[in-house]
Amino acid sequence: MNVMSRPDAPVQRRVDKAMPAVLLVGGFGTRLQSAVPLTAKPLARVGGTPFLELLVLQLRAQGIRRLVMSTGHLAEQIQEHFRDGQKWDVDIAYSRENEPLGTGGALKFAEKHIGQAPDVLVMNGDSFLEIDFGKLIRFHHARKSVVTMAACRVPDARRYGTLDLDKENRVVRFVEKTGTKTPGLINAGVYVFSRAALQHIPDGRSSLEKDLFPRLLESGMYAIEQEGMFIDIGTPEDYAHAQELSRNLHHAVRGLGGGQGQNL
Repeated sequence: MNVMSRPDAPVQRRVDKAMPAVLLVGGFGTRLQSAVPLTAKPLARVGGTPFLELLVLQLRAQGIRRLVMSTGHLAEQIQEHFRDGQKWDVDIAYSRENEPLGTGGALKFAEKHIGQAPDVLVMNGDSFLEIDFGKLIRFHHARKSVVTMAACRVPDARRYGTLDLDKENRVVRFVEKTGTKTPGLINAGVYVFSRAALQHIPDGRSSLEKDLFPRLLESGMYAIEQEGMFIDIGTPEDYAHAQELSRNLHHAVRGLGGGQGQNL
């Protein structure tokens, strides 16, 4: 585990509240079922709060209030908890898939809820990244990127695969998982998609990571490294460790800085 000290982290900037955010929360969460049986993985509690609720609070704290939850497995639990979002001062729409579509297919299926927005923020629902969304969006526009991803360095990248960037932060290669415990720069599961990128996603089942991103390398994908806390609750071990970091996580959600943060 890599420990990062962030005592002077600035309060995160607010962004245009018209920017929609799609949260990909429809997975089965197979690896985590032993720790939270019969519960939708994004609703697993960290420090007493459903994990997905922390992501909603993070978005709201930075001015993003137009949310689309892309649901699937145990969708009714998520919709029952959040309803229209009024409790959190956000507006939530639901894009419920009737069969598993993968991350790419789920995003394509949610496109009808995005409207005419030129760009959309996309987030995995089972990981948290301490990030300034406004900075990510400005970087995306400055590079005229088709997709911009947030990246972070972790001490053990064997579960994720890694990214190779050039000196301009353009993604030049995705390195497959090696199964060897080595540090690396990984895709942290937070993206800005241009409208053009969505047109490259076919209807039906597909994966952003395996099907779409390799095809978009030539079109211009960029990544910007983040230095804040990264938490993935995908396994029982990481979920247990997230509980240990819950106080730091709750501070980071509100843009107060994570203090002694750790990357899982």
